[in-house]
Amino acid sequence: MATFSRVLLCYDATREGRRALREGAHLALDCQAETHLLAVLDAAPQQWAMADVAFAVPLDSAEETAREILREGVERLTAMGLVAEGHFVVGRPIDEIARYCDTLKPDLVVLGHHRRGVFARWWEGRDDRLLLDRVSCNVLVVTAPEEEPAPA
Repeated sequence: MATFSRVLLCYDATREGRRALREGAHLALDCQAETHLLAVLDAAPQQWAMADVAFAVPLDSAEETAREILREGVERLTAMGLVAEGHFVVGRPIDEIARYCDTLKPDLVVLGHHRRGVFARWWEGRDDRLLLDRVSCNVLVVTAPEEEPAPA
């Protein structure tokens, strides 16, 4: 198994994000890696407009929620026995993940993948595959199964 000394976990509290957090945490524990958790609030105006929340949810409220998600993620990692440094930023996720990779120099980035159709990706103006061209480390993309089993 590959050994990773620094791992960057990207977390957004979605089902895929929670699974990526668990998978990445287990890898970090196994490798005894320095662990960083990144939460990015995508505040791009087109994202807000498409979601029809531009006027319903002020940016301050969305930022508070995103910071709470980060705190929750750090607490989950701590409960698993990891010491993780949390990072919060507002920006375009692809740009911010790439920027943190440049700064932190992780051996591995772990992120969740939300399954969407081609039309949904086009409509949102997103192409997450561009991240692979912008980082110079390993990337673990975790997807949630179609039906996630109920907690035991």
